[in-house]
Amino acid sequence: MKTVLVTGATSGFGRACAELFVAGGWHAVITGRRKERLDELVDHLGKDKVHGLCFDVRDRHQVEAAIDGLPERFEEIDVLVNNAGLALGLEMAHEASLEDWETMVDTNIKGLLYMTRKVLPGMVERRRGHIVNVGSVAGDYAYPGGNTYGASKAFVSQFTNNLIADLQGTPVRVTNIEPGLAETEFSKVRFHWDATKADKVYKGTEPLNAADIAEAIMWSVERPAHVNVNRIEIMPVCQSFGPMVIVRD
Repeated sequence: MKTVLVTGATSGFGRACAELFVAGGWHAVITGRRKERLDELVDHLGKDKVHGLCFDVRDRHQVEAAIDGLPERFEEIDVLVNNAGLALGLEMAHEASLEDWETMVDTNIKGLLYMTRKVLPGMVERRRGHIVNVGSVAGDYAYPGGNTYGASKAFVSQFTNNLIADLQGTPVRVTNIEPGLAETEFSKVRFHWDATKADKVYKGTEPLNAADIAEAIMWSVERPAHVNVNRIEIMPVCQSFGPMVIVRD
């Protein structure tokens, strides 16, 4: 029985991934900070198949203790889905909250690093494994107010590339999934749970949903062992690239 570890599994892409992998016959280790939601998902998916870990990926010591404490039947991680991440605020850089910037860096970058560094050595030693990082189109295409969020996802993209380079000569695979406009709790978190602002983001659109991204992740994992999917960029058809901006007097 293969085991997937999904961070940020209490909502959105993470929850959809956990549900899809378990439905496919996998064991799952699911993580999150919201214990009530985590426990509900474990009960929903089945305690015989799922192990919940309540901790904050921003805390290196919590990460290490949680992974070190895994029960024997869950301790060999075949796939790590680095999904935990967030955007906070949409203000211009000179008006943005430095605290929000720090939270994004700590979660989107440092949390991903802590999880990867803890799980990856076991994959290399066992000569099997796959790390899937959840990036964003914001890491490739700048937009007003994206500042630190976009920069953090650009880090995810380049870190993925460098992992692929470092893992040459091993069978361990690495993939970056880059979603575009997707309706989850993302915008509610970004706007500090202001539902009115969050709803406006999706008004008049048909955005991606969590299942769309989970299916892309599963597809990349299920490729033959000799195939590495470096990167998947996914947008809804209502989204495209913006024109270059020229400010005129």
